Amino acid sequence: MLRFGIVSTAKIGREAVVPAIVDAENAVLSAVASRDLERAQAMATRFGAPHAFASYEEMLASDVIDAVYIPLPTSQHVEWAIKAADAGKHVLVEKPLALKAEDIEPVIAARDRNNVLISEAFMVTYAPVWHKIRALLADGAIGTLQQVQGSFTYFLRDATNMRNIPALGGGGLPDIGVYPTVTTRFATGAEPTRLQATVRYDSEFGTDIFASVRAEFPGFEASFYISTQLAHRQSMTFHGTEGMIEVLSPFNGERWGEEALLLSNQNHSETQSFRFQDSRQYVREVEAFSEAASGGKAEVFTLENSVKNQRVIDAIYRAGKLDGGWETV
Repeated sequence: MLRFGIVSTAKIGREAVVPAIVDAENAVLSAVASRDLERAQAMATRFGAPHAFASYEEMLASDVIDAVYIPLPTSQHVEWAIKAADAGKHVLVEKPLALKAEDIEPVIAARDRNNVLISEAFMVTYAPVWHKIRALLADGAIGTLQQVQGSFTYFLRDATNMRNIPALGGGGLPDIGVYPTVTTRFATGAEPTRLQATVRYDSEFGTDIFASVRAEFPGFEASFYISTQLAHRQSMTFHGTEGMIEVLSPFNGERWGEEALLLSNQNHSETQSFRFQDSRQYVREVEAFSEAASGGKAEVFTLENSVKNQRVIDAIYRAGKLDGGWETV
């Protein structure tokens, strides 16, 4: 049983990952740390953790945990991932790990010098629906892939929310642009070579609130848009010469709606549906991480993969300044 400590009482931890740690078969919640001891104690009591700490440093120095989950604001991810690794703890850190690909290199160095596991928490890469899509594409179920299209939008104009605060790593691309990017890469096993993008910013917050992206991959093209100020939408479609795959609730299946995919043949005379009633993508993430941290062979999202994904986001920002020009990834 891998003993987890939680760095902060952030919402994503309370609502998704901490319950997954509690439900996982090979992990246990051992401690919660917060700058406010009462908040740490309240969360520890809620989830049955035996230890609460009034500082992150105190918890990292203790021997009651083997690993940490870090749901801090994005701007603090790299700093605390390195500190946790240097304390000898395995690290599951919320996405995005960093705001620039080059900032991940010190995290890789910390992982290697301390011989610990550090993984960015892309729960979608553990979801059964995405493993099924990857298998269907590999088997040629839709012939030759030609086009991937996606969207991820929500509406949020709360000035106090970290997603709208540049100093905390806010912005649409770090928050949700990473999802069409990582799922396309995961499902196809391919990397984009160049891209075009339009990026728009909020005049009050200074964060990016809309991006439209066209990316060239070897043999196919991907396009998607994301926004933090549009009506809610999630979609992903893989279009091939012999058929297409439509993904329902592709990113937040357990909270957004039914996690499923539709596989249609060339003329849509036949459509198969694959439904995943018990996705448990966060639980699967925790269990895979715990197995790998304990020396098992579970597939986890590596830091090298994080670098590749962040390079795409970095390229989108650069392309957004080119007035339609192509940018190399």
